[in-house]
Amino acid sequence: MDLAALEIFKAVAELGGITKAAARLHRVQSNVTTRVKQLEERLGIKLFYRERRKLTLSPEGRVLLAYANRLLTLSDEALAALRDGMPRGTLRIGALESTAATRLPPILSAYHRAYPDVQIELVTGTSGALVARVQSQDVQAAFVAEPFSGHELDMQHVFTEELVLIAPKTHSRIKTPEDIGNRTIISFATGCSYRRRLEAWLGRANVVPERVMEVGSYHAIAACVAAGSGIAVVPRAVIRALRPEEEVEVFPLPASVSKAKTQLIWRRGHQSVTLDALRSALRPPK
Repeated sequence: MDLAALEIFKAVAELGGITKAAARLHRVQSNVTTRVKQLEERLGIKLFYRERRKLTLSPEGRVLLAYANRLLTLSDEALAALRDGMPRGTLRIGALESTAATRLPPILSAYHRAYPDVQIELVTGTSGALVARVQSQDVQAAFVAEPFSGHELDMQHVFTEELVLIAPKTHSRIKTPEDIGNRTIISFATGCSYRRRLEAWLGRANVVPERVMEVGSYHAIAACVAAGSGIAVVPRAVIRALRPEEEVEVFPLPASVSKAKTQLIWRRGHQSVTLDALRSALRPPK
């Protein structure tokens, strides 16, 4: 397929419209419209649905977008390898929200200074969701926390997080699962490794929470705990970043629960100059 047409299609898909895509690509709108129509005619499928003033991907369009990302990335890597071996193109990676907020900024900043020709795209999610993205080749690699399940993956240990328990200020000291009782757990959606650690700890003591309240950010988790809605497990690095100690109580957890390894995972056998450079940057100095 024509890589230029795929680049245009990718821009329209990501931005949701012809006008924004044309601006990003420095093309006139009529040219972008024509190239998308030509691609649809060549493939014999409809790639977009028009909803009001926005274009949304059809099911076939979503399939093509995954392949377009891979083909364009591979093209950039091939050019880099043929020129001087320096990383170029796009590095699309996934990360837990806590990792993205507390661990990655200095790492990605240093990576950008070393390899300014690489465009980094970052998506966040739970460990389960990120493993699925790696396996579907939506991202090249992802930072996920143990425990997680997946097949045909290679991995590299990069961090060990210390998890702590946070509870409302009115809660008495927590040392055992029984001290929690059936309080509500506040957590990310199913697939969150930290949530699985907490549920396993409670389960071993036959403690069953009343329910699980799912929210979308650590700010929301801390706010719900402060409001007395339940308890939660978070990395200590998040506590250092948010500094919610005036609103919540922070309790240590047993080492079997608190020590959570973060692994960088990628598809087994996947070759990438940009990913190899990131892996090298994450290795401790000898």
